[in-house]
Amino acid sequence: MEYVAVLLPSLVVGLLFWFAMKAIFNADKAERQAEARAQAEADSQPVQPTDGPAPESK
Repeated sequence: MEYVAVLLPSLVVGLLFWFAMKAIFNADKAERQAEARAQAEADSQPVQPTDGPAPESK
């Protein structure tokens, strides 16, 4: 029983760290997917000309 009392705090902290890292990586993955979808949507839209006058070239 002594070994459990010694190892249990380390195991609990290790599990908490694992869950925290998993949550961070999942959030990063979701953010990357959302960014890719937004970029694909932006790339699929045609370029609209501006309403202002064209810049003069010299």
